[in-house]
Parts: sequence; C-alpha cells; structure tokens
Amino acid sequence: MLIRLPAVPHLAPTILYADDALIVAEKPAGLLSVPGRGEERQDCLAARVQALYADARIVHRLDMATSGLIVLARGAEMHRRMSMAFERQTVGKRYLAQVHGHVDHEGGEIDLPLICDWENRPRQIVDQRGRRALTRYHVLARDGVGRDAVSRVELEPVTGRSHQLRVHLMSIGHPILGDTLYAPPESAERHPRMLLHAAGISFDHPATQLPVSFESSVPF
Repeated sequence: MLIRLPAVPHLAPTILYADDALIVAEKPAGLLSVPGRGEERQDCLAARVQALYADARIVHRLDMATSGLIVLARGAEMHRRMSMAFERQTVGKRYLAQVHGHVDHEGGEIDLPLICDWENRPRQIVDQRGRRALTRYHVLARDGVGRDAVSRVELEPVTGRSHQLRVHLMSIGHPILGDTLYAPPESAERHPRMLLHAAGISFDHPATQLPVSFESSVPF
C-alpha cells in the first residue's frame, strides 16, 4: 500500500549525518518516531527518512512530544550492531529539559523501577514490580520564583525505559514543562510543547568501530 505523507514543513526531520552504515536525524516535537495505529498515524520520522534512504531502519525511539537526535541503521547487519550497542548500554545519551520548580540538589541519580499503568496506557508508573530504570541528572540553571520557578536540567538515561525521564522527574516533584501526561494540566496550557530535547548521542560506529558523537541545538 502506498502511503502519502502530508507536506508539513515544520515536522520535517533534518538529516545531520549519513553514510553507508547509519543516519543521524533530528526529530521535531510532534512527529512520531515510528508509525502508529490507523492510517492517520502513518506519518513518522522513520517513513520520512526511508523516503530518502530505503534501507534505513529505526534503532531507538523518542516520544512524539520529544525533539532531538535519532539514529537509524542502514541494512540488517548495521541494525543488529546498533541494537546490540543500545542493549549493552554502550550508547551515551544526553537530554536537556526545563522542569517545574527548583531542583534542590546540583545532581544525582534517580533509580526507580517502572512499569506500564495498564488501566491508563500509555502512562508509566513507579512500581517495585517493574524493570529497573536509572537516570543521572545535573542542574544547569534555576530561574523564577513561586509558580514560575523552573530548573534547566541535563539528563543521562542509563537505561531506556518508556517515558523514563518524564516519570523519573515527576517522581521527584519536578515534572517537565508542557508534559501533557505527567505535569499539571495548566503546564500544557502555558507551554505549546514538552520541553525535552535529545541533545547529544555518542557510540562506536557500527562499521569502523571508531567513536563518534553528534550534537543538536536545544530549541528552547
């Protein structure tokens, strides 16, 4: 079946790098990483990149509301190698977020297991029956007072659970600004998008085994 993608310029991904083994793209907030259910949810980063590189295969995902870097592998063997790198947690990932309130500590770890909240999917919750999830964080700046108090935080997800950064920050009392699932309702009214961006990624190139890294400017 031929799927025609709508011409939505502000949702077009940017190709930062491409060679015979991999592609690094910037996903805008509001674009799915992979197709969803239903014809109206077929437009996604994977489909748009595959329109340019037919052998591109998605390796990992970002939530629809998150912007930033995504790696795609070219062909089955490069996909296998990159998938193993993510599984072995040898891929370095760096995110930037704006969160509600002033985070007390300058940095630390959030080590809380996560599980799907089946009655309220796609929400995730902290639960001891869940899979281990580990996030490291570092506060870059604090601004504002009262209900306008915010912190700019650098995040390193050591594991890669669904909604991990969003739930972990909410669990310590500092949900991400604009998060329609985990922040107070008025947050979405004040912020047109969720302020979470995948700003950096580093790994060993799947073909050459040389270290490579990529950076993306934070749009907020």
